[in-house]
Amino acid sequence: MATDIKDTVHAVDAAAVMGLLATRPRVLALGEPTHGEDALLDVRNELFRQLVEEEGYRTIAIESDCLAALLVDAYVTSGVGRLDEVMERGFSHGLGDSAANRELVGWMRAFNEGRPAPEQLRFAGIDGPLEWTGAASPRQALTALLDHLAPHVDADLLPCTAHTLDRLLGADDRWTEPAAMTDPARSTGRTAEAVELRLLADDLVALFDAHTPHLITATSREEWERVRLYGRTAVGLLRYHYWMADTSPGRMARLTGLRDLMMADNLLALAERGPTLVHAHNSHLQRERSSMRMGGRPLHWWSAGSIASARLGGGYAFFATALGTIRHRGVDTPRPGTLEGLLYALPDDVCVVDSPGLGAALAGTLAAPRASAWFGYFPFDPDHLAATDGLVFIKDIPQGRAASTCRDR
Repeated sequence: MATDIKDTVHAVDAAAVMGLLATRPRVLALGEPTHGEDALLDVRNELFRQLVEEEGYRTIAIESDCLAALLVDAYVTSGVGRLDEVMERGFSHGLGDSAANRELVGWMRAFNEGRPAPEQLRFAGIDGPLEWTGAASPRQALTALLDHLAPHVDADLLPCTAHTLDRLLGADDRWTEPAAMTDPARSTGRTAEAVELRLLADDLVALFDAHTPHLITATSREEWERVRLYGRTAVGLLRYHYWMADTSPGRMARLTGLRDLMMADNLLALAERGPTLVHAHNSHLQRERSSMRMGGRPLHWWSAGSIASARLGGGYAFFATALGTIRHRGVDTPRPGTLEGLLYALPDDVCVVDSPGLGAALAGTLAAPRASAWFGYFPFDPDHLAATDGLVFIKDIPQGRAASTCRDR
């Protein structure tokens, strides 16, 4: 059995990853089982570098605010801003503090220096403007959408004015109230103003879509793609706020699903532009239905990856990541007989495994799935082997590492 398992194992590089796929996917998804560990991002960074140099990939997307990420993209493509400011304002969920993310941004900027736009690397976020404590105001997205439309369509066609939007939006702290995440009564999502804004957002996006030929000619496809992002974000945010005010038992499952729907829409838009490497939690990228427990209740939802896979077919590939230890988090050596235990016994520190081949080699011989010793770590479910194109295994996650050597510029 051990020999059979070893036959499925390869070094983690672009050639090995592509060798497990029939064709180059438009979206290559690399998942992670936990957040906040730069060792996982180091593997991602090296894989992206190889995909750029050997496979022609030009976009990387991560689980971060899609609008904030526009600041990072402007920096890596045009040098707009300073690296320190970009790291602070261009990421959500504290991801700007990561040395590995800083190194990625610095490398992308250096790669792009002096290259024409079609050859440059691009950076994107797939998440909505959402934080752990709630959702952003839709002001930025709505006003950017209206400001773009106003000079290019007849005024009589616009469903509202900037003054109307400002009046209906009110103070931003009405939208960002942290208590609304757990108390629906504190949400502004079902006020009369919010309901009217949902209708206006729908009308603005419809007007934008209807004028696509003119807008691309009058501006550029690049600008059209950016404003299209504002439009779908405005609609998604207002929908999310509406359901934050819900009081039914399915509230959290619906919100979780809506978040992943926003991610999927962003992924599909990136796929239209060209081959993209996306990095996010396994649960956001897997093909199988995702699940977790929150407040003692089970939640089930279809992830961004499952939606994108259904839409793209063979244009979507998913490589999950599993790991052996995170000792500083209490995740110790996996038990023998578990999937992680079998892989941990191999000599490789980091490897990519042929999932279908591994599943065939194991043939139902695994012990019970590994249990999580830390709430932030989600062990890989071996029942999902057949639904992955490959499995990246990292034996040990060290506590911290050397700080970034990328200087501000």
